[in-house]
Amino acid sequence: MALIKDIYSVTFYEKFGQAVAEVHPTFDKQQFIDTIYQDDFAQKEWKDRMKHTTVVLHQFMPESFSEAVLLIDKIIQNLKKNKFTEGNLAFIFFADYIEMYGLDDFKTSAKAFVSITQFISCEFAVRPFILKYKEKMIAEMVQWSLHENHHVRRLASEGSRPRLPWAIAIPFLKKDPASILPILQNLHQDPSEYVRRSVANSLNDIAKDSPQTVLEIAKKWRGISTETDGIIKHGCRTLLKQGHPEILQHYGLDSLNIVLSSFEIKTPVVKIGSYLEFQFQLSNKNSEAKTVRLEYAIHYKKAKGHLAKKVFKISEKSYLPNQSIIIERNQSFKIITTRVFHTGIHQLSIIINGTESEALAFELIS
Repeated sequence: MALIKDIYSVTFYEKFGQAVAEVHPTFDKQQFIDTIYQDDFAQKEWKDRMKHTTVVLHQFMPESFSEAVLLIDKIIQNLKKNKFTEGNLAFIFFADYIEMYGLDDFKTSAKAFVSITQFISCEFAVRPFILKYKEKMIAEMVQWSLHENHHVRRLASEGSRPRLPWAIAIPFLKKDPASILPILQNLHQDPSEYVRRSVANSLNDIAKDSPQTVLEIAKKWRGISTETDGIIKHGCRTLLKQGHPEILQHYGLDSLNIVLSSFEIKTPVVKIGSYLEFQFQLSNKNSEAKTVRLEYAIHYKKAKGHLAKKVFKISEKSYLPNQSIIIERNQSFKIITTRVFHTGIHQLSIIINGTESEALAFELIS
């Protein structure tokens, strides 16, 4: 399998350099490529290669930032003409260029973001501008949320997320998200699913710091459309996992007369690289059908010996009156890059409409 850093290859720089040379007569393609491959390029990981490309490109661009932005636009148009793929991750250095060299030129940079994000997303690059210009930048993004292009509208919601993964956080939005709510309001009925999913992700970010704000939005938007209901559900996923009483009530999820029985761990000793296997019986003892959101929680043992809970969804569906069902599941303990497993006693619990069962223990061994 190819490594992500290898998108920056000799072939890529040859094609990119040619596209630049066609609109920038003084551009020396070979010198550009030679400069790219100076020093320790082969040892650089993806992000470092991207940053390095930004810095090297800057050496060949006009000294004036506004002139450089105009040239970037011409380069992008030529890339499109030459059928380079829009959204190709390699070209994120265009957004990075604005972040690195345009932070003191708000007007030019804001205009550049609108243009560039229609070719490659600028959601990470815009965040230092939010931190520096705060409400001024947010006001600009509110206008973006009304733009005719769905990439620009998505930049408004995705770029302003308080907790965008792998990006710098925006502390003042975590503390008070009020200024970005008009963006979400403008986009909650957007025709693009790409945009609507971003709205949901922003709501989920907000819910982690201001749950009441999201609960109020859920009440306000409920029933507007199937798509909007979907935004609310996805935007409340953290609150649902936490078993937040008000959001459970919002969806009519209660555990009254929903009975868990025969809960057992079939593999009480699990080897790292293998699977935890468990099963249980679920019964609806009510005289009417009930919607059941069914989850399980692994209480992972951490390096310092404490347990940390992670919730996994099984299903959310309606159970008929007096219906019983046996459910079997397994949980992988195969080694992955995003989680470190620690040997010792872990725990497993079942969560029914936010109500968590007593946990059972199992041992993880190497």
